[in-house]
Amino acid sequence: MRLLSLLLCWKIAQNEYGVCVCVVLQADPIRVLVTGAAGQIAYSLLYSIAKGDVFGKDQPIILVLLDIPPMLPVLDGVVMELQDCALPLLREVIPTDKVELGFKDLDAAILVGSMPRKEGMERKDLLKANVAIFKTQGAALEKYAKKSVRVLVVGNPANTNCLIASKSAPSIPKENFSCLTRLDHNRARSQVAMRCGVPADAVKNVIIWGNHSSTQYPDVHHAMVNVHGKEVEAYSAVKDDSWLKGDFISTVQLRGAAVIKARKLSSAMSAAKAICDHMRDWWFGTLDGEFMSMGVYAGGNSYGIPEDLIYSFPVHIKNKSWNIHDGLPINDFSRAKMDATAAELVEERDTALSFLSQ
Repeated sequence: MRLLSLLLCWKIAQNEYGVCVCVVLQADPIRVLVTGAAGQIAYSLLYSIAKGDVFGKDQPIILVLLDIPPMLPVLDGVVMELQDCALPLLREVIPTDKVELGFKDLDAAILVGSMPRKEGMERKDLLKANVAIFKTQGAALEKYAKKSVRVLVVGNPANTNCLIASKSAPSIPKENFSCLTRLDHNRARSQVAMRCGVPADAVKNVIIWGNHSSTQYPDVHHAMVNVHGKEVEAYSAVKDDSWLKGDFISTVQLRGAAVIKARKLSSAMSAAKAICDHMRDWWFGTLDGEFMSMGVYAGGNSYGIPEDLIYSFPVHIKNKSWNIHDGLPINDFSRAKMDATAAELVEERDTALSFLSQ
């Protein structure tokens, strides 16, 4: 397929002297939106998108950068830096605070910006503020974006924000919305790899179930580790069940807070990398025999999770479409943790929907 796509980029033409020459036909640019574009996650993200790490090395990009009016001067500086990178795939950079421009004709939307939790703010206040933001953004997607747009919600609470955006864009398929749990997936993969003394890519099929919160369940019951050229089950490779059922889970669940405590800022570099991983897999597919974690619409799942949620499942992807990996055996330990994070999401959803109707 890769060879065929390359061949399709050529045509035979005659130059002014009548000599046949090959001419490269470049793909049309895709239009990619990043919200919260003046923030630190976007600052780590935009370069990777613009240089082809996400949507392909032969895919021209139009980057649309949306932020609130007070951040426009900062956004101007970001635009200048992108221009100064002289990236051949970057056709245009559009900074704006207007949703009608920001969401117009999008192929992909990466919704990073959200209302952060402030000191003294109750969770319901955080949900109320974000419902207003993602209701507006969902309505803008509905009105201005392509119906084929792929939407990744990063801003927290990511699962519920994603659900609100989807409900506010009813003509865009629910399957086109997802939220980021790839950062948690990468964290889990890395923790197992370090414990086993192998590279991170030697670990596959870890799972993040549920909410991108401290109730998420990092599960390695189905993970495999390549040790000295042989794939073995993660529990056999680690040889420490108490760690895998205890400190491993809490380390992944609380990693974001640990980063904030250490650097006095939230995760940016690792979050940007996870966004790139998520979107690249969504665009090009997962490897045979592997699944990744994505927060997706729970409708029709085989794991007993309430359906009207955005819940993180193991998924495999082909032709820009994800499918939940069905049929994994779930033991009692996992069942309890999967249900606990689902219960939190149900509570978040119900609170958010009460604000959505106001």
